[in-house]
Amino acid sequence: MVIYILRRMVSTVAVMAMVGAFIFLLVRLAPGDPAAIIAGPTATEAMIAGIREQMGLNDPLPVQFVHWLREIFSGNLGISIFSGRPVSELISQRLQPTISLSLLTVILSVTTGVSFGVLAAWRAGGSIDRMLTAFSAIGFSVPVFVIGYFLIYCFAIRTHWLPVQGYVRVDRGLGPWFVHLVLPTVTLSLAYVAFIARVTRASMLEVLSEDYMRTAAAKGASSYAMLFHHALKNAGVPILTVIGVSFASLVGGVVLTETVFNIPGIGRLVVDAINGRDYPIIQSVLILTSGLYVLINLSVDLAYTLIDPRIRY
Repeated sequence: MVIYILRRMVSTVAVMAMVGAFIFLLVRLAPGDPAAIIAGPTATEAMIAGIREQMGLNDPLPVQFVHWLREIFSGNLGISIFSGRPVSELISQRLQPTISLSLLTVILSVTTGVSFGVLAAWRAGGSIDRMLTAFSAIGFSVPVFVIGYFLIYCFAIRTHWLPVQGYVRVDRGLGPWFVHLVLPTVTLSLAYVAFIARVTRASMLEVLSEDYMRTAAAKGASSYAMLFHHALKNAGVPILTVIGVSFASLVGGVVLTETVFNIPGIGRLVVDAINGRDYPIIQSVLILTSGLYVLINLSVDLAYTLIDPRIRY
């Protein structure tokens, strides 16, 4: 068990090193000169050269990479090119909306998706199963921004039940905070609910057809015990895998959702930074989200040992 954990942690460090190098090269080798963008269209060549020297862009790429790594490990994410403020400060100001949206999406998607999948497997071929199939087709095929605009039209413009856009900080009241996140959370959750429900249904059907499940039914085990104590636990590995994969890729959906609903989160910060070629912000957000992605995958791998004891040995 200890060897397994150490091996996974070492591989995580190696992956993060490769991700860091890729992000550095991706931003540096992209078309466009940030010094020329900062200087403006009326700048002279001398002004642009001075800005490049100040930013260290004239140094060789290996030197720039080593300097960037040293700053990252020291906790210094750099200074925004356009705002002149520390990147860590800009990110911290945008964290609450993104974390709030992500946590509500995770809670809604996991609880709803697993519940729907278990019910569909229990009543395979019935009305619930057919409804899940139709819902999954919609969740898989319709883009996030289309769902978002449709929900805005139905629940904000037509009925005025919910606010159209914006975000209210949690310290201003749980009610306004929650109401402003209902539409974005539902929009972002639909695809994940459909995905998790389909995988849960398939895994549960496979487990329910096993001999030991028929033995449990012959012994008089209740439906609840069979579904949640025996079947769901043994079907947990593929379900946990798809949950980890889904929420490791949550960043892309968050960017679109925050754009549609005008939420001032990390996604909007990244979009603005890309449009302005703000290197420090782009690199910092990418390395943080990549690290989160890798940590989620590591956590899922370690959680396997709790569900399936065979992995421990």
